[in-house]
Amino acid sequence: MSSLPNLLTQYQPGFGLPREFYQSKEVYQAEIERIWRRGWLFVGHACQLPKPGDYFVFEMDTDAIIIARAETDAIVAFHNVCRHRGSLVVTTPTGHARRLVCPYHQWMYALDGSLQTCRGMPETLDKELYGLLPVQVREVAGLIFISLAASPPDFEPAQKILASLAQPQGFERARVAHSVDYTIRANWKLIWENNRECYHCDACHPQYIQANFDRYDAENLSEAIARQIALATERSRARWEAQGLEAPPVHAGLFHFPDAANNIWYSANRTALAEGYVTESLNGQRVAPLMGAYTDEEVGTLRLRTLPNFWNHSSCDHAVSTWFAPAGPGLTRLRVMWLVAETAQVERDYVLENLLPFWQLTSEQDWEICERVQRGVNSSAYQPGPLSPSKEYNVDDFLRWYIRQLSQ
Repeated sequence: MSSLPNLLTQYQPGFGLPREFYQSKEVYQAEIERIWRRGWLFVGHACQLPKPGDYFVFEMDTDAIIIARAETDAIVAFHNVCRHRGSLVVTTPTGHARRLVCPYHQWMYALDGSLQTCRGMPETLDKELYGLLPVQVREVAGLIFISLAASPPDFEPAQKILASLAQPQGFERARVAHSVDYTIRANWKLIWENNRECYHCDACHPQYIQANFDRYDAENLSEAIARQIALATERSRARWEAQGLEAPPVHAGLFHFPDAANNIWYSANRTALAEGYVTESLNGQRVAPLMGAYTDEEVGTLRLRTLPNFWNHSSCDHAVSTWFAPAGPGLTRLRVMWLVAETAQVERDYVLENLLPFWQLTSEQDWEICERVQRGVNSSAYQPGPLSPSKEYNVDDFLRWYIRQLSQ
């Protein structure tokens, strides 16, 4: 196998990646160190931690991170590693605890990570030196991000963009109605590559294309479709502005993301839905009460994305968040979460049979695609193919961003 520096020189902009990028353990370890342990990772929603003492665990490769709500109501994060002999402190994926107690020798930590008791150790032991190792954490509009880096990238630019568009959705006043965990037999980059184009949507996403205009571009934008997009845009714009929502220009095709040249790893935009759709449900009709600050069901879809592991589609009545983490060169763990207003009650205000199908179908169609691509890429016959400038521009930018991170 080529060494990483030699492999990086084989990458050709405008084409896919060489096979080794999806198979090599050397490449995978470089990704973990240079991308996943350097940047900001989405780990969940603040509404998953309603009370002090609530926690959940986020796992990425060999790292397990405790994310908890402290007694001060702040959200904190720590490595799930006891400072005594290295045992996991928390052994359940979610829970509630007034103190975090290691099950091995019962070292006990407060919710701020400080070591409280360590029976059997000499009184001279300085407890201040043996608290849980902290992890950088940021919360913005109910979204929680962590960074494993000692000096992570500046979060402020992302904070401004995400807060500006996400605040009306009311994530901090939401509840998780349902979640599904997946283990996908595909490299994590294939999942992003698939997400960043709608070239495949006509053939693979019959539900999604009824609600969205993403599949149209200069090559297949007829006058009739252009009129539909223009009418949907203008109809939506007036009603968005009446609710105080930002209404950037809406155009055919996917929103441009990422910005590889400027190393922009975050984005948010609001997009008009097709005629007859007020939400991303199978029939386009509401499936739950309005969320957040919305007073009108005409809000289109709010779309949030952050590299390397998060995207979200939010409608007037529910939101769907997807995050993932690599578990090996050809394996990815992924979670899809459906959120509704915190006051919404199952069976009374929504039923899962109506809430789930649109994004469960679309997501699982994508996971099947990614696994097929991984099997094809593994073939000795695979060679990187050219990317469509009009349909796969975001794939090209993602790969440029990726190579830039790996080269640093």
